[in-house]
Amino acid sequence: MDIEASAKPQDIWQHRHVLDIDDFSRGEIELVMQTANAMSEVLSRPIKKVPALRGKCVFTIFWEVSTRTRGSFELAAKNLSADVVNFTAQASSVSKGESLIDTLNTVEALGADIIVMRHPISGAPYHALPYVKANLVNAGDGWHAHPTQALLDLHTIHRHRASLEGLKVSIIGDIKHSRVARSNVWCLTKMGAHVVLCAPATLLPSGLEGSCDHFPRVEVTTDITEALKDADVVMVLRLQKERMASGILPSLREFIGGYQLNAARLAFAAKDALVMHPGPVNEEIEITRAVAHGPQSVIREQVASGVAVRMALLYLLAGGKEL
Repeated sequence: MDIEASAKPQDIWQHRHVLDIDDFSRGEIELVMQTANAMSEVLSRPIKKVPALRGKCVFTIFWEVSTRTRGSFELAAKNLSADVVNFTAQASSVSKGESLIDTLNTVEALGADIIVMRHPISGAPYHALPYVKANLVNAGDGWHAHPTQALLDLHTIHRHRASLEGLKVSIIGDIKHSRVARSNVWCLTKMGAHVVLCAPATLLPSGLEGSCDHFPRVEVTTDITEALKDADVVMVLRLQKERMASGILPSLREFIGGYQLNAARLAFAAKDALVMHPGPVNEEIEITRAVAHGPQSVIREQVASGVAVRMALLYLLAGGKEL
């Protein structure tokens, strides 16, 4: 990490909201990593709680189902001593036709200081921003972004690698529809990694072919062997089965035959390559069970990192006072 020990969080952190990684500086990302390390130490204690957000109210509002993200945000807020209200859109006035803005106004009127939201429409947090005074955290919006997932992925890698500078990170699977891939491209390249995106042509986004001024550290290929060769990190994405019904892929068997991460393919990567997956994992589809639970897998660590990183973000949004 490059942050000077004398630097104060408030001198580095410039965000009232966390919407994506594209507007984070490298220094801010490093600050999140350092703060997450401190939160990991808190989580190692017998009593996993500090008073940093005492008196604050955190609302989680999810218009899509979630286990890992929602659960880790709830734990993160409670570990910081915040009051937490979980709000499920399907069981609320949203089902009666209440709009996104009306819902956010309602939870603010109820006392929300920080709102964590997931929405199926890309750009929904940006649409909501002018209408809310609370700190807003994007927990995933459509195909667009999942900033906290990218940060927890980075934190997981840092547990095994001192630096990302020069590392080859291969992301394999449904790139086109993945908010995780988009946020990781911004995050990983900003920290010095070389990213290879690999998928069937129909699951690759347009505009990234060859060299790109915006993403000079990104390579795009349909050849999984090329993508995996000497990779330091292999990140597998969930194949969204609904894409099968839309005709984007000819068959599940063909995808498995060409792009499933198995032991034979993993052998092309570096011997100590890390295997990652944002979850939920479709075992025996995008990744075999043996690899997902093998010695190189850090998938469970990603889940644990999610709590520490989300604690760090809530802490920084609340002002970064002493723990």
